[in-house]
Amino acid sequence: MTNPFKLPEENRESSPITGYTRAHWEAVADGLLGAAWRWATPGGALLDLPGRPSGSGVRSDGLEGFARTFLAAGFRVAGAGGKDPHGWLERYAQGLTAGTRTPGRDDAESWPLILDHHVQGQPMVESASVALGLSLTRPWLWDQLDSDVQDRAETWLRGAIDHTPAPNNWYLFPFTVASFLESVGRGDEATTRAMQRALGLMETWYRGDGWYADGDGQAFDHYNGWALHLYPLLHAHLSGDTALSARFGPRLREHLEGFSLLFGADGAPIHFGRSLTYRFAASAAVGIGAVTGHTPLTPGTSRRLISGNLRYFLDRGGVTDDGLLSLGWHGPHDATLQTYSGPASPYWASKGFVSLLAPEDDPLWTATEEPAPSEGPDRVLALPAPGLLVQSTQADGIVRLHNHGSDHVRPQEAESAAQEDPLYGRQAYSTHTGPTSRTNVADNHLSVVIAGVASVRRRLLPLGAGQGDGWGWAASSHLPVFASGAPMVPGLRVESVTVARGRYELRVHRVVGAPHGAGVRLTGWASDALSSHLHGLYGWGERDEVRAPQGTAYEQWVRVPRLSGTAEGTAVFVALASLSADEPSAPLADAVSEVIVHERELRVRWADGPQTLVAFEPVRVTHG
Repeated sequence: MTNPFKLPEENRESSPITGYTRAHWEAVADGLLGAAWRWATPGGALLDLPGRPSGSGVRSDGLEGFARTFLAAGFRVAGAGGKDPHGWLERYAQGLTAGTRTPGRDDAESWPLILDHHVQGQPMVESASVALGLSLTRPWLWDQLDSDVQDRAETWLRGAIDHTPAPNNWYLFPFTVASFLESVGRGDEATTRAMQRALGLMETWYRGDGWYADGDGQAFDHYNGWALHLYPLLHAHLSGDTALSARFGPRLREHLEGFSLLFGADGAPIHFGRSLTYRFAASAAVGIGAVTGHTPLTPGTSRRLISGNLRYFLDRGGVTDDGLLSLGWHGPHDATLQTYSGPASPYWASKGFVSLLAPEDDPLWTATEEPAPSEGPDRVLALPAPGLLVQSTQADGIVRLHNHGSDHVRPQEAESAAQEDPLYGRQAYSTHTGPTSRTNVADNHLSVVIAGVASVRRRLLPLGAGQGDGWGWAASSHLPVFASGAPMVPGLRVESVTVARGRYELRVHRVVGAPHGAGVRLTGWASDALSSHLHGLYGWGERDEVRAPQGTAYEQWVRVPRLSGTAEGTAVFVALASLSADEPSAPLADAVSEVIVHERELRVRWADGPQTLVAFEPVRVTHG
């Protein structure tokens, strides 16, 4: 597919892999802004983009269109040293003037008020983009506004400081508003408290390995990059706060050590977690790392990642023929969305343009592109803090994420199958496959079946993760939850272990407390275009293949391999899975020569020599 923007000629000398340069980034930003502004209200305060409204309503959606595109314009103009050949900032100045004249009024231009997150919260999210846009463009926009407009803007923005955010990364929105107000001499005790509160919470959410939980609990996803790392370091960068930079910069560096592997050779990020319609915002962490110097990546590798990520979506229909970002992944895709997703939601992709803060003579833009980490030798990387295991294969550039730690279940929430979330609950995700929808068979899922009802996986208890030379493992346990009948079965639990080496995934499951007549099912990767295999090694009976006609974000229609068995009391099940671009030269069954299972441990002998030992109570994995 082709994108509708007029882009410069590719430069295969400096960018031998993607062909993209800084000029391509500027052209895409200008193209997205020009297309979005065709849907502006007469005063420019709201950008009412076409499409299904979000749960917050069309007025909030219109503000979202203004704020999120303003973020792109801010990076675009600030990165060019104030040069604004298309006059974007004049439009945003006019829109700011109109939107803040009578906030809360039901007319064609007025912005909605910022209230508590559970009342009318979405404007609080957008206030951060407005504040950040104003901070980025202060000399050319804010400083040129009449004082009464500045006063009105401050009054509206303070709604974010005076009201309660959602209990997660939302606390960084009043933080960003307070940062701007203090930078223009409008700070006070309230702005100081807002900033200190957010920074204090960040310490409680930091888990190690460069990863933050998105609030209390265990939600680890792309919000790490496009929110939790981005906002504090942007504040430090723009304000010159060296102490804050020294505090948060090393965490970003450590985060990028692992996160940089989560982009496929085709530029795709992992299809995992919520808000995936933000698309190339996934590269924001790489960009802010390059801009601030807090990165382990060379400039050539950083540019290869960000440009590969941008081009991935442009080449696959992420932008419509009208130049708008659609609600979905490649193109429109409902299963990728959340209730808060509205027509302008995808424009948080604007965060990817943070890379433009690096001037044109910066090594990020002048160095020759280098291969992405996933284009190097096969790798397995364990991330114990978030409970994730990353596996990449050079032959096809596919990256897989085995999830044994991220569940997006808040601590105060009861476990309920009605709240099953395919974007967190599956055991594996990749750069080339997406989870099936809730109404189709679940991919990469172990379910216990009782009275014909299959369980779902909600709250996770990480049991450990580690790695060695060319291999790694991660483990977790969960209590199976059922949508009908008893929500849980007393004493029933599942312990799951993934061991990755090369293209192989050894999947071990120990079912404890299974009642008489219980069944067990395991599924593999959902794809029709790729080679997806699942082979039972121990405990499994029937193997078949089921269809998911609603497809995934990558394919309209997919097949899912499945294994079935029975369990009573304690039972161990061992399988081998693989996902590859081409059909393997040897059957999956030939990779393992023997499986020996004892009461609390099992040994797997690989056909090429090594052995893997998996022990339970506690879970330990050795390989050699």
